Amino acid sequence: MEVGEVNESEFGILTYYTRTRGLGGKLRVTPEDFVVRERSIYPSMSNAGCFCVAKVTLRNWETNRFVRIASRYLGISRKAVGFAGTKDKRAVTTQLFSFKSCPEEVGRLSALKDVKIEDVYRVDRGIEIGELLGNDFEINIREVPLLTKGSVFGIEGKREVEDIVNETTEELRKINGFPNFFGVQRFGAVRPVTHIVGKYIVEGDYKKAVKAYVGNPHPSEPQDTREARNFFETTEDVESALKLYPNRLVFERSMLEYLYRNKDDYVGALSQLPFNLMLMFVHSYQSYLFNLILSERIKRGLPLNEPVIGDYVLPIDKNNLPDHDKWIEVTESNIDKISIRTKEKKAYVSAIVFGSESENAFAKGEMGEIERKVIEREGLNSKDFIIREIPRLSTKGNRREVLAPLENLECKVYDDRVSLKFSLLKGEYATSLLREYMKVGVMNY
Repeated sequence: MEVGEVNESEFGILTYYTRTRGLGGKLRVTPEDFVVRERSIYPSMSNAGCFCVAKVTLRNWETNRFVRIASRYLGISRKAVGFAGTKDKRAVTTQLFSFKSCPEEVGRLSALKDVKIEDVYRVDRGIEIGELLGNDFEINIREVPLLTKGSVFGIEGKREVEDIVNETTEELRKINGFPNFFGVQRFGAVRPVTHIVGKYIVEGDYKKAVKAYVGNPHPSEPQDTREARNFFETTEDVESALKLYPNRLVFERSMLEYLYRNKDDYVGALSQLPFNLMLMFVHSYQSYLFNLILSERIKRGLPLNEPVIGDYVLPIDKNNLPDHDKWIEVTESNIDKISIRTKEKKAYVSAIVFGSESENAFAKGEMGEIERKVIEREGLNSKDFIIREIPRLSTKGNRREVLAPLENLECKVYDDRVSLKFSLLKGEYATSLLREYMKVGVMNY
């Protein structure tokens, strides 16, 4: 591993499901190599509505940055811009946004670089996080060593790549899915700190939370930001640190500027961030815990696609999505029936996403043992997720499916790349599938 490279273990991913050789390679050589199209839930039109929705295609935009710039452009609050899910930055993404504005004004956003606005109409309310069905992906893996131009492998290299792709696909098709890890985007591929910030919020240590986000330099980030973060980390000199932080670190600077005006008010400093980003910190810590639990289930050889006694399974809802708030315990008397339901994709084996209402939500049997051990190792109890200083960050917890179902998977090997098309349910990560094919360091994702 190269100096500064991020390891997946930093965010709780400790194993692969497949046993095939990895392709290597790299994602997102260009944004067009990572195309995401949201399967949106379109709200009903309302000519008298004070919101409007639009289908927005972004090239190489981070979602929160688009919200910030779009709200400024329209002269509205960031809170007046809604979306169903955060998308990847170095990508071409299409999704619904809502704006508390009129269609004519929203149409003007097309003037922004690499922004396309379509299908604008009025609605009664804004879009909220989670209001989507899933996403469709078209992804290229480039710089695969066996396909590299000038490679000594030639035609044999391409055949070997085809064999690896086919064998990996066959392993995944046997369970009709892949491990439903929270992917690298949840934590930050360049600087995986969101779960660390979340841990300190849950512990009620807001000074450490702020320092983990504003300070806490990571070897994989640019030198100027490393130096600025290191200075603040070691000196806590807010005024001098502001002179070092590049303007592109907008959120960090806003927190420092607040601390300069309000000494030692770390809760207030954290609250300068967009609410969805603050909430993501807590969710990221929950995701880290989930990843540890799922890793241990795989290591122990427990199945992902069928239940064992003591598991909780999630039935599907009216949209054929796993219902994370309804759990059915697997017992000796119902395991045969539930096994049939899981094969039919009408129920999914789950693991705990620990939160404020999770004290009695642990599975039974071996899975329950795994869940309890991880939570106990972290020294947590459910009340820790009641965030008293910022109540809106309190999270109840639920359960999440351990298997992400494979839908519409197509793989094709070209002379210069491997191309994959597939569909995922909401909350599932493309990189968690792609890592099973590539088996490379996080920076290649």
